Amino acid sequence: MSDHPDPSEGDTNRSAARRRWESRHIDHRTRRWLEEDAAYFLHQALSTPCLNVLSGCSGSVIEDLQGGRFLDFHGNSVHQVGFANPAVIAAIIAQLKTLPFCPRRYTNLPAIGLARRLAELAPGRLRKVLFAPGGTTAVGMALKLARVATGRFKTVSMWDSFHGASLDAISIGGEAMFRRGIGPLLPGSEHVPPPDPYRCLWDPEGRCDRCGLKCAAYVEYVLEKEQDVGAVIAEPIRCTRITPPPAGYWKRIRQACDRHGALLIFDETAVGLGRTGKFFAADLYEVVPDVIVIGKGLGGGVFPLAAILAREDLDVAGASALGHYTHEKNPVACAAGLAALDFIEKERLPARASDLGRYALERLGELMQRHALIGDVRGQGLMFGAELVADRHTRAPAAAEAEEVMYACLERGLSFKVSHGNFLTLTPPLTVSRAELDLAFAALDAALAEVESAARTFRKESP
Repeated sequence: MSDHPDPSEGDTNRSAARRRWESRHIDHRTRRWLEEDAAYFLHQALSTPCLNVLSGCSGSVIEDLQGGRFLDFHGNSVHQVGFANPAVIAAIIAQLKTLPFCPRRYTNLPAIGLARRLAELAPGRLRKVLFAPGGTTAVGMALKLARVATGRFKTVSMWDSFHGASLDAISIGGEAMFRRGIGPLLPGSEHVPPPDPYRCLWDPEGRCDRCGLKCAAYVEYVLEKEQDVGAVIAEPIRCTRITPPPAGYWKRIRQACDRHGALLIFDETAVGLGRTGKFFAADLYEVVPDVIVIGKGLGGGVFPLAAILAREDLDVAGASALGHYTHEKNPVACAAGLAALDFIEKERLPARASDLGRYALERLGELMQRHALIGDVRGQGLMFGAELVADRHTRAPAAAEAEEVMYACLERGLSFKVSHGNFLTLTPPLTVSRAELDLAFAALDAALAEVESAARTFRKESP
């Protein structure tokens, strides 16, 4: 397989820009640890070789072995309540002292309490819960539930989507990096083009509905022709390029699923728990799916924990094993989850994400006025970013410049992700302060200016 995989899910870790950054910022001691990491771990795209070695994290900040501190506006979307949240850590310690593990066949009070809390928070009739040790496994449980409940095995999902890295998850996922060269995938995994109002953002009228929502009509067409699709599964809003669906899209898909007997599954692993400005991203679109998958930050940024929330009448798999995972009701993970939910509600983090997200978009708009590299800015709550282009008229992606901006920001103490080669994706913790946001935008401003200046110099000196 290529050393330069499809960049849709993240930035490349094998490039000249990476090597230049390492030569300036990685000392001998850290380099030894990175070499040992590479020696013992199986190598894989996006994470081998590693960028750095961390020694601590707290709030919005990660710290490396050399004492370098970075605002982490990446965090793999697990840090809704901030890193090392004191309330979460205290709950974990307390639970470790009483019941650190719960064997199968038994339940425990933290697990029951967390399930009850999620059922109370869930929209509509999503009152049944099942836990899993990670978002990917939760997606697998949702797929199995759809098969049992409908008697059908086919799914409709989106190209360019991501639902995890297991074989069943990459089968419904739509990113080439995870699918290429793996061999036969899950049968019945149909794919459709995703809703992409990004194209309309460049339209002078800025309208995405003037085509009659052809993206939704395509899904309707597949459901009608196939007649035996068990579920439509999708991220309600794509988190890498932050592409919200056009108005009315999900309501139309909801109606189509109802007409053709398919379940609607929302994978909110990366966008749930308040990040979009709503506790559940589904609430943004006034649609209640049949199943919601949540994960990542559910474990308080400490434990791997995920869940599916399903309609009460979908509790029909009593004779099947949807999950049956050893740590399905891990009491320590569930105690962390309860503490995280308490903190999210007490601090009103979804509303906070909405307010700070509007401020972040304003700041990005100001940067767009100053920097020709920025072709567009988008955001929803505390996930936001900028599309870098070589030319605003042709929209040619500025992939090399995006990578240079990322490393220039790392030099200034800001970490984030580059998605699809040229989109700077920033997802800070929901506890981030306005002052920290200002520091991040100052770093981004300076990095853009540096890269643009270098590009002008290169053009001037080129024969």
